[in-house]
Amino acid sequence: MAVGVLFDLLVTTQEEGSFVGLQLPPRGVGKARRGRRAILLAAVLGLAAVLSGCSADSQEEWKNLAMPSPATEQGEHTLALWQGAWIAALVTGVIVWALIFWAVWRYRRRSDDEIPIQTRYNLPLEVFYTLAPIIMVIVFFSHTVRVQNIVLDDPTPDNTVEVVGQQWSWTFNYGLGEQDASANDELTDDEYAYDEYAYVSGTGSDIPTLVLPVNQTTRFNLYSPDVIHDFGVPAFLIKMDVIPGRVNHYQVTPKEIGTYAGKCYELCGVYHSRMLFNVEVVSEEDYAAYLEELEATGNTSDGPLIGGENADTQVGMTNEADEYAEGGAE
Repeated sequence: MAVGVLFDLLVTTQEEGSFVGLQLPPRGVGKARRGRRAILLAAVLGLAAVLSGCSADSQEEWKNLAMPSPATEQGEHTLALWQGAWIAALVTGVIVWALIFWAVWRYRRRSDDEIPIQTRYNLPLEVFYTLAPIIMVIVFFSHTVRVQNIVLDDPTPDNTVEVVGQQWSWTFNYGLGEQDASANDELTDDEYAYDEYAYVSGTGSDIPTLVLPVNQTTRFNLYSPDVIHDFGVPAFLIKMDVIPGRVNHYQVTPKEIGTYAGKCYELCGVYHSRMLFNVEVVSEEDYAAYLEELEATGNTSDGPLIGGENADTQVGMTNEADEYAEGGAE
């Protein structure tokens, strides 16, 4: 009897709203909606303020989807591949998001006692989501290989610069006189593209400058006498490892006169952060005058300064020539 009376009392007080704890406060739907709108507006205004404060270079990178504007002809192909990959990824993302939201809306629960249709498998759908990613990977791979072949193509260069990465700076060897295009970058034959060189060598406290002629193709032969470095200029959209005991190379054709920054992309030791260099792209006349200036100051040599025998070997490994000589002696 007492329990029944207490239950009736609770029901009565709940209906009258006089029992504290059984009556939840009303939700401020309008206030919450206005609050969300205010937060969204503040976020949009903040993003607009950040973008408006960006420099011209930063705004250009936003247009290029976080990629610097290419300063070389080869870099244009890299940028096109980058933008194409982003466009394909966004299209794929939009399709996937649309399918997810459609499935959420189309097959939502409409009543508490509703049980969705139980599907064990869907063969056409399974075939699609298995083949579609494979096709996408094949397309991406083919475009990447095509652009790589274009960027690493080796037409006869107008100039050749022997680049040396050493702990912890760079040395640039410019050829003087006529270029021998038949000379390759083999370490064992000691044949170089020029008979005489002018050089610039930086130190940990002196950042060297690499000077290049505009609208001319320059080949970089990369040497290292100590550890692995990586030679690259962000504006050129290409970089490559500099490895002891071998000579990597690539070519660029600068298309705009200007000043650019270069650096080492490989952690090469305690002073890796000092391995910086500047790049000056100048006219052909100014490039010839620069070489004459280096020659006049006496910074010349019969061959490029590449670090001596240390650039020809890798620690812990023997050269193929040594192995061949030992085999012949036996």
